[in-house]
Amino acid sequence: MRLRTLALLAALPLLARAQAPTTTAITAADLKTRLYILADDSMLGRQAGTDGNLKATAYIAAEAKRIGLVPAGDSGGYFQYIPLVRRSYPQTIALRADTAPLTSPSDWLPIGARGTPRSLDGARVIYGGVFSDSSTWITAAQAAGRVVLLAPGTRPAGPFFRSIARFASASGIAIAGLERASPLLVRALMRPTMSLRAETGAGIETPQSFLVTTAAAALLLRRPLDSAASGDTGAVIHGTVPIEQTPLPARNVVAVLPGRDAKLRGEYIAIGAHSDHIGLREPPVDHDSLRAYNTAVWEMRDRTPGTPSPAPNQLATIHINVDSLHRLRPARPDSVNNGADDDGSGSAGVLEIAQAAAGLKPHPKRSLLFVWHTGEELGLLGSRWFTEHPTVPRDSIVAQLNIDMIGRGDSADIKGGGPRYLELVGSFRLSTELGNTAERVNKARKAPFVIDYTFDANGHPENIYCRSDHANYARYGIPVIFFTTGLHEDYHQVTDEPQYIDYRHFAAVSQYIYDVALAVADQPQRPVVDKPKPADPNAPCRQ
Repeated sequence: MRLRTLALLAALPLLARAQAPTTTAITAADLKTRLYILADDSMLGRQAGTDGNLKATAYIAAEAKRIGLVPAGDSGGYFQYIPLVRRSYPQTIALRADTAPLTSPSDWLPIGARGTPRSLDGARVIYGGVFSDSSTWITAAQAAGRVVLLAPGTRPAGPFFRSIARFASASGIAIAGLERASPLLVRALMRPTMSLRAETGAGIETPQSFLVTTAAAALLLRRPLDSAASGDTGAVIHGTVPIEQTPLPARNVVAVLPGRDAKLRGEYIAIGAHSDHIGLREPPVDHDSLRAYNTAVWEMRDRTPGTPSPAPNQLATIHINVDSLHRLRPARPDSVNNGADDDGSGSAGVLEIAQAAAGLKPHPKRSLLFVWHTGEELGLLGSRWFTEHPTVPRDSIVAQLNIDMIGRGDSADIKGGGPRYLELVGSFRLSTELGNTAERVNKARKAPFVIDYTFDANGHPENIYCRSDHANYARYGIPVIFFTTGLHEDYHQVTDEPQYIDYRHFAAVSQYIYDVALAVADQPQRPVVDKPKPADPNAPCRQ
């Protein structure tokens, strides 16, 4: 690990020579400079646990030092190391439904869990209903300690974690219809996953999730799937699902700008973003034709997150004239998920805010705590580790401002978007005062943002409040604001590149977040928490 870090640090002078000098002002030019470094192909998609993310965090730490921030990681350095592991299943795993054998991957296929999967051994199967129709589902109490089996219904048997939070206390969750899964999906499910090392206690227990064939579902239920009724019980499962764990290098970057007020500098305004993205895509795709196709699909969805995906007959109407695209320029095979907006924009924005604050004379009254979390894309792992092992007293963090995707937001990206578009999530959920501060700072702007609170609504299908790093601060009752310009057609695609960022909008949003941070840092009292705090910080997040 040390040799790898030294090698990456040795490459930093090359980055420094490529980087134009940045200033204490928050500018579009500075943000462009930073983002073209963070989202360069050489970062290989910045996936946590890879050299690409180590390279990105080395750059961020070097910038934090250059800016003059005080290191606040482990052992007096800028890095806080987290116990990330690669988790994989054996090729063949044998279980029994009563006495009937079930073998993976022919009968069932485990899905890589986030957290620590519960044991299936000795758990009884219960029919939970139809996956695509929540009105047929059993209750959370019925699911507790059982293996909930769901019929697939009309939805494909793919990622389903966000949809079934009701069954969080189950031993396992299975969806029938493995035989309908595409070879691409099967290959994806069989790939290793990454998580926090289980024995650290940093992970939370989760149901063991898996897909089963329709024939295996009949064995599990002791009856054909189409004759089952919600709440019917079936076989008892015997056997274990072993997981092999391989340590991987991963780290948060943590730094502090000390406050000027002797009485208040022991309190912190945390400002964060995530440094990681989703790595490489296999196999490579043609960049331009993929972007044209995704843009057409996004238009069919009315540029609105949370709307259903187009039906197959609608998708069949999309025809991309690839020859015309390639007359403009040759085909561009692309395998790097650069993550320019997600969350290169947030990481660059936090650096820009930090440099602006460091240039203030005098500094703000309270200290500013800057955390670039890793592992957000793997299930908010870096922020979970930081909030469970904070390098400053957790109760000294008076608010957390989270930045994730602030580089887009035009009308072509999202319905209702434009040069003053901005989404805020969570700002009033724990502290009315914090939400009001954000509103007041916005109204004082020469050109106030049109703030969209749509995605903060309880029960919104995108579940944004639970999907980024602020959620791990909020679970401890720390007031949060999540700043974003929203999802778009390039989200989690190789086409999320710096060339598509709106840098003027990006700079305006960064300046606004900076102004909010200073307003909170300089007010006489910490923001009052006047809304109920989560009773159990380890309970599943619900919006």
